[in-house]
Amino acid sequence: MTKQQRINAFVKLGEQLLKQPEDLTQIVQLARHKNPWYTIQYVEKAIRAISSNLTAERLNQWLSPYPDITSPKTVGLILAGNIPLVGFHDILSVLISGFQAKIKVSSDDAGLTTYVLNLLKEIEPDFGAAFEIVDKLKDFELVIATGSDNTSRYFDYYFGTKPHIIRRNRNSVAVISGKESTEQLQALGHDIFDYFGLGCRSVSKLLIPKNYEIAHFFEGIDSFKEITEHYKYTNNYDYNKSIYLINGDKHFDNGFLLLKEDQRTASPLAVVYYEEYESIAAVEENLNKQQENIQCIVTELPLHVQSPVFHLGESQCPALDDYADGVNTLDFLFANQ
Repeated sequence: MTKQQRINAFVKLGEQLLKQPEDLTQIVQLARHKNPWYTIQYVEKAIRAISSNLTAERLNQWLSPYPDITSPKTVGLILAGNIPLVGFHDILSVLISGFQAKIKVSSDDAGLTTYVLNLLKEIEPDFGAAFEIVDKLKDFELVIATGSDNTSRYFDYYFGTKPHIIRRNRNSVAVISGKESTEQLQALGHDIFDYFGLGCRSVSKLLIPKNYEIAHFFEGIDSFKEITEHYKYTNNYDYNKSIYLINGDKHFDNGFLLLKEDQRTASPLAVVYYEEYESIAAVEENLNKQQENIQCIVTELPLHVQSPVFHLGESQCPALDDYADGVNTLDFLFANQ
C-alpha cells in the first residue's frame, strides 16, 4: 500500500465509526459489562475523539514531513486499557507509516480495539497482513509499551536492548488564576471527571492562588455530581473520604470530589490534590521541575513551561501531534525504519 492508500483507509474508518453501525453499538453496550469503567457515554466519546482526527486534511498534514515507505520491520505494541481505545494513536502511527504491528491489547480492553482493527481490515484488506493481535510479544524489531511505573521496569528489562518508547505514569495539572468564569470551571470539570479521571490527561492536581475561594470552584463543577451514580467511582470516593476522616486530614468535600492539599501530582481516584501559589514565576518553576511527571497542563494563563498547555476543558481532546509523554512517535518510527 502507498501512504495515500493507508490514509484513505483510515479516513473511511473514521467515517464508519461515526456512523456507529449496529455491530459497533452492540460492542459498546457489551463493553460496560466487561469493564464497568467503559460506560456507553465514555466509549462513544472516545470514538468521536478518534474519528475527529481521521480526516484527509488532518492525516495528510500530520504525515506530510515523512516519506512514503513500506517498512519490513515489526513494531511490538503493548497497549494500556485505563480508558477506552487509549492505544489507538500508537496503532494508527505504526500502521499508517507502513510498518507491521504485533499488538498486545489490555485485558481491560473489552473487545473495542479488536473490533476497530477488524473494521479497518474490512475497509482495506491489505491491512490484514500488516498487523496481528497476540497474547505474547515475540519476533519484533521496535517496541512501544505503555504501563505503570512498576510495569515500566519490567518493560525496561525485557525490551531495553531494542529501539523503544516506554511510557510510565503521568498526570495532568490545572493552574487556576482565580478569575475563571463559571463556564470555564465547568470546562475544567471535563478535564477532571471525563473517563472518571483514569487517564494520564486527567487533571489530578490544582494550583490555586493563595486565599482562593474553594466554594467558587465547587460551584463551577456542580453539574458533574451525577458521577456518583457510578458505583465504582462512589466506592473510591467513600473509601478516600473515610481515610481522611479517620486520620483527621484536612480536606474539602462537595459530596462527589475531595480536595486535599498535597505536594504530589498523582492523586487517588475521586481526589484532586491542590497547592497554593504566590506568583506565576513560582508556578512555572515548579511545573518545569516536574515536567517528566506531567502529561499536560490546562489553564487560561499564558504560562512559559515545557509541558504541553491546553485551554480549560481541552485536555481530553489531543490532536494527532499531541504525543503522549512528549515523545514524537512518528520521528521514532522513521528514525528506526
